[in-house]
Amino acid sequence: MNTTTEPQTSKIIRNILLICGIVSSLLYIFTDIFAVLMWEEYSYSSQTVSELIAFNAPTRPWVAPLFIVYALLIYAFGIGVWKSAKQRRVLRIAALLIIGKEILGLIVTLFFPIHLRGIEGTSSDIMHGILTAVGVFLCMFPAMGFASAAFGKRFRLYSVCTIVIFIICGVLAGMYQPQYSANLPTPWMGILERINIYGYMLWIVVLSIILLREDKSIKKQW
Repeated sequence: MNTTTEPQTSKIIRNILLICGIVSSLLYIFTDIFAVLMWEEYSYSSQTVSELIAFNAPTRPWVAPLFIVYALLIYAFGIGVWKSAKQRRVLRIAALLIIGKEILGLIVTLFFPIHLRGIEGTSSDIMHGILTAVGVFLCMFPAMGFASAAFGKRFRLYSVCTIVIFIICGVLAGMYQPQYSANLPTPWMGILERINIYGYMLWIVVLSIILLREDKSIKKQW
């Protein structure tokens, strides 16, 4: 590892950028939970997060701006990961992929929201699904793989478990798609999706903490 002395100001800025990863996850979860409380007819367990920012959803006017802030915090975190990479190229690749995923996420939020249940979908719904899938499979999963390669066995195992859980819950949630399209009940679809979303955000928090600890020269088994 490169041990070249770094100016204190640069170190502080980098740490602030890394902390943005933790703040972003807290903001997203707060936004999700508070939006559910605002929309009385919404079911946390059976409806998806995307429905909170759907066309004509009562929560879209304030959820969408907060998701923009979330995306900006993730961009800052990605820069922090890049600055923490030193000679580890895999971390730099992970940083770009983390930012790339959220660029796609922001595009989806702003330009390709879905329609509320019971309303016939359009190209916006199709693009929403495509860009979300691209973000997961071409950005998020690879980012977790590259980042885990920069650390020890425990973090690699944790990353693999997160990906496996994501795939399992994603498949189970996808099985509700016919009912969703037919505007029928989709029990547990919201829970399954949130396990995946919160799982990725926990991974972001863990990565942030690892890099912050590393900055303090605390060597762990991660």
